[in-house]
Amino acid sequence: MTERHVDDGALVEKALKGDRDALDDLVYRYQARTYQFAYRLCGDEDQAADLTAEAFARVYANLARFRRESRFSTWLFRIVTNAFLDQQKKDKVRQKQSLDEVLSTEEGELSLQVASDSASPHESAEQTLQAEAINAAIQRLPEHYRAMIVLFHVEMLSYEEIGEALDMPVGTVKSRLNRARLALREILEPVVELFQA
Repeated sequence: MTERHVDDGALVEKALKGDRDALDDLVYRYQARTYQFAYRLCGDEDQAADLTAEAFARVYANLARFRRESRFSTWLFRIVTNAFLDQQKKDKVRQKQSLDEVLSTEEGELSLQVASDSASPHESAEQTLQAEAINAAIQRLPEHYRAMIVLFHVEMLSYEEIGEALDMPVGTVKSRLNRARLALREILEPVVELFQA
């Protein structure tokens, strides 16, 4: 395997020349982050694993099409988002998950997001309830709003990077992100007491 300090662009160049280790390094570098992103989009561990596998299969198949004008991670998030949206179009039934199913998840990111060595049991329980409410609310958003929230607030991409990932102008990104936040706030309105001190 190549060394960790090699940047993504150099790995892409090596992979395009047939260096299998470089491609493996890119997958290794982004597999956890890709899975987390996919999980936040779909809210299901198995579906997130399938989306991750599908995304990397698309990377393998389309690496020669990668325009080096953007970062590899931006391109990869676009692929994951497109794979998710394609899956939603094919299977509308899976889109309608029970909120109880999402809230009953006691492992993975939900518990990791609120873990704190200094939090009291009461604070930890409160943080867990807040995280569960937010994740459940994100799952109730339409796919295009869900992608906006996750790309901006979780993956911390800039407006420009989201525009590249979703192939839309920055102004559209800003307006959709604003509408996504308003929709999220509206969904969280019934449980607003969880977020008040």
